[in-house]
Amino acid sequence: MGACWGPVLRVLVVQAAWALCGGQVRYSVSEEAEPGTVVGRLAQDVGLEAGEAEARRLRLVSQGRRASVEVSGASGALVVSSRLDREELCGKSAPCVLRLEVLVERPLRVFHIELEVTDINDNAPIFPAARKNLSMAELTTVPGSRFPLEGASDADIGANAQLSYSLSPTEHFRIEEENSNSRSKSLFLVLTKSLDRETMAMHRLVLTASDGGRPSLTGTMELVISVLDVNDNAPQFNQSVYNALLPEDAFKGTVVAQVNATDQDLGIYGEVIYEIDGVVPPSASDVFSIDANSGKIQLTGALDFETETFYNLQIKAKDKATPPLSGHCKVLVEVLDVNDNAPEVRVTSLSVPVSEDASVGTVVALLSVSDRDSGANGRVRCSVWPSSPFGLVSAFAGSYSLVLREALDRERVSEYEVEVRAEDGGSPPLRGRLGVRVPVSDVNDNAPAFAQAVYTVLARENNAAGAELARVWARDPDEAGNGRVSYSVWEGGSGVGVVGGVLLSGGVWRPASSYVSVDAESGRVWALQALDYEEVQVLQFEVRAVDAGEPPLCGNATVQVFVLDENDNAPALLPSAGGGAGVGVDAGGASSLEAASGSLWAWAAWGAPAGQVVAKIRAVDADSGYNAWLRYELLEPRGKSPFRVGLYSGEVSTLRALEEADGPRQRLVIVVRDHGEPSRSATATLSVSLLEGAEAALAAAGSGSGRPGLRPLSGVEGGTESSSSSTNVWLVVAICAVSSLFLLAVVLYGASRWVPRAAVLSGPGPTTLVCASEVGSWSYSQRQSRSLCVADGAGKSDLMVFSPNFPPPPGPAAKETQPDPSVLLDTVSNTVFLVFRPFLF
Repeated sequence: MGACWGPVLRVLVVQAAWALCGGQVRYSVSEEAEPGTVVGRLAQDVGLEAGEAEARRLRLVSQGRRASVEVSGASGALVVSSRLDREELCGKSAPCVLRLEVLVERPLRVFHIELEVTDINDNAPIFPAARKNLSMAELTTVPGSRFPLEGASDADIGANAQLSYSLSPTEHFRIEEENSNSRSKSLFLVLTKSLDRETMAMHRLVLTASDGGRPSLTGTMELVISVLDVNDNAPQFNQSVYNALLPEDAFKGTVVAQVNATDQDLGIYGEVIYEIDGVVPPSASDVFSIDANSGKIQLTGALDFETETFYNLQIKAKDKATPPLSGHCKVLVEVLDVNDNAPEVRVTSLSVPVSEDASVGTVVALLSVSDRDSGANGRVRCSVWPSSPFGLVSAFAGSYSLVLREALDRERVSEYEVEVRAEDGGSPPLRGRLGVRVPVSDVNDNAPAFAQAVYTVLARENNAAGAELARVWARDPDEAGNGRVSYSVWEGGSGVGVVGGVLLSGGVWRPASSYVSVDAESGRVWALQALDYEEVQVLQFEVRAVDAGEPPLCGNATVQVFVLDENDNAPALLPSAGGGAGVGVDAGGASSLEAASGSLWAWAAWGAPAGQVVAKIRAVDADSGYNAWLRYELLEPRGKSPFRVGLYSGEVSTLRALEEADGPRQRLVIVVRDHGEPSRSATATLSVSLLEGAEAALAAAGSGSGRPGLRPLSGVEGGTESSSSSTNVWLVVAICAVSSLFLLAVVLYGASRWVPRAAVLSGPGPTTLVCASEVGSWSYSQRQSRSLCVADGAGKSDLMVFSPNFPPPPGPAAKETQPDPSVLLDTVSNTVFLVFRPFLF
């Protein structure tokens, strides 16, 4: 037994090797095989190693009809997946071969395999009808008369469809088969013995059809034979088989054939009428019709070569006798193909999207092109439109690859609509087309670009923390993560002139990130703290935009924030140069008159002429521009005061000659205002004591000793009351005092004139240069030192006020404290130390 199988195995191996070398693999499987039945080792036959089938996605692509087989992912074997019915797949075609495409990825390859489905005897013969009625005349129907029967049909092929017939036992009839040159076998019921209606008026026989399968299957039909009297000649056709050719586009009413039958009987027994007794296939029963009198067969339905190429019409001619006798013939109609089917284009595999950096020659899609017509009508030519950047490559007939011919750029074209056009070889040719959408996927090949290289922003100082200062925007033409931009303040700027922070006084460097923040998504620039013009005027930094690609790309832009000054500093009264107590200051708004008052006083002699300067008030404003331009006003008393204040100089002078009616003391409230909107102010209370000339000289002598010459207001009032009660005593005391102290006063005064004065004092904090003149006071802020420039004129009494060179107090600066928005005006009250030259008389 082994010796017998050896040559067979060698032949099979040679056939398999020949199939692989020829580019195809052929398998065979029986129909009705159980699901899971292994058809062949497909992975091994196409050259894959063990375990590669699943990794390279070995799979089948059917061509328009259900294949009923699949590839096992683990083993790569071709197995039966569902019921295989050869009759459903191929009908009567033999052999039944399914052409399948096998795809393998990495790299992409296509293999063609043929699967032959072999027939088994699973269909029993079937007669067109379960019962056949026949009529036969007695006596006149002589033995040997033949009556045609419609044979059974078997959906199987080969030996399984070879039918043999048998008749139930009878002495009057037998079955006879006749093989002709036609495509079908004729079956006749032959009378073997004359019929006698009086003996048996009806014969019921069973006709059995058996196929050649093992085991054999059978089908039956009942024959009901009625024995008639009279009319003993049946009509006879002039030929038993008629052949006709029709194009599939033939119109309804076209004459297919003309049949003719004659009957030797006379009268109504010789008059013949025609009818179609049966059509194969039965579904075409309404496609043809026959004229009952003339025997002309016409087309009444539509023909389709792709559906049915051949028709078998059974024609019966019967006479008008009762019962009638009939004759039979067959008409064979062959359908001719015309070019009535356009080519069909299908996508069998589509690899999209295509990366924009894909190389030329990349396969985008696999296409299958077919035409249901035959011959030249079914030969197809294909092209692609537009001709770039894609092209078609034909691997073999009916299969094309859509490949990349040119480089792609998603930013220029993000999606292509490719049209594959197919044209057959008919006349005129028919065309088919298929649109393929090919999107292009993005790669990170574009860096973010800002709308402008430099952003200039104007921001007012004292803005609220978290306020939006500006918005920067960078565009990245890439998509998704490659085009998603995030923003940040870049601390590592290396561009020329780019400053990433602020250098404060004292050499302290503050990075820009301590002042501003950039929203990573929107590009909004937020203030992290309130900006102070007195601390920083220009803040320049860089914003970097980085996309989310891999690797990420970035772009930079410079942001310049110019801080605009606000009137947020009230005028500050400068302290006394003699080191006395400072003036109390209230930083309220200008709407307040006096929040805290300090009392200070000066001497003036009765009879002093108009215009005599008795004091000079100096103040400074840390703001700049209009906000630091100061003016001085006399707030109290109004109208009747003998003093006035210089609008811009701050000099307190007599408006007229002083008289005893003016009283012993004058209380002046002086307000210093800037020109901001709203304006801010500071106030000082000055008490001027009016004295006699001797008392004024004594006071001048006391002030010349180098002391500030200020004392509590109660002492002044007590002295005034005492001098009023005992004027003579005071006059004597005054003369003695002047005489005894004059020399000491002159010495001290001269010594004080020789003491060197510090013209420039330096200290921490913003630098303020303040110059006083007749026209007024103006302050200008710089950032290096603090200088007080004082005119040293001899024609009037000048007030010299210097800031002490003390370190700043601990704790946050007053600038960082935000005022209540409801306060519109701040008033600063303080006590000013004044030094006057004595009025000598």
